Amino acid sequence: MSHASHAGVTRRIVVLVSGNGSNLQALLDAHLRGVEIVLVVSNRKAAFALERARQAGVASAYLPLKPVLDAGGTRDDYEQTLGQLILDKQPDVIVLAGWMHVLGAPFITRLAGIPIINLHPALPGQFDGTQSIERAFRAWERGEIMHSGCMVHHVIPAVDAGPVVEACVVPFRPGDTLESFEARLHEAEHALIVSAVRQVLGLAQAGRHDSLR
Repeated sequence: MSHASHAGVTRRIVVLVSGNGSNLQALLDAHLRGVEIVLVVSNRKAAFALERARQAGVASAYLPLKPVLDAGGTRDDYEQTLGQLILDKQPDVIVLAGWMHVLGAPFITRLAGIPIINLHPALPGQFDGTQSIERAFRAWERGEIMHSGCMVHHVIPAVDAGPVVEACVVPFRPGDTLESFEARLHEAEHALIVSAVRQVLGLAQAGRHDSLR
């Protein structure tokens, strides 16, 4: 992302990841004016997202839960450490982009005032939780649905249930395989996460998803 400021103010983003990081890459490639990713945190050491951050020159941190639990700590202890790590960066928004750890109510309360948004590969009220894409695909195979999609929502203690920032419908096509549908859905996610970050930060949008290359 560009480090240039908008009206003299740089908007700061912290991104939480657990896997490949293709949605992080979409944000990095968007070069949003006046926006800087100041930290990428992963709870999984093997997450390729950490390498994406390194290649982009973005600060990153690996912060796993298991060592905390092994030492007699709790999930809340872990989230206190995570929260302080984030607060030290003074972000304007926290983006969960494939972050596979459900954040507890105390964490959300501690960071009150900083929007926390999550990208989820299903539409509001449908296929909450894990394996959403596969579950939607199987429902389509059974003739129960004609489309699925993805959304970005504000994070609340209930999983995938917070107020929706933006959503995108992705129809199924005749002859779709799980792989072909998943690839198309991920393309929609990459555009949606950029658009949603723009919206949460109050940035002007010249055209929907136009910042993706």
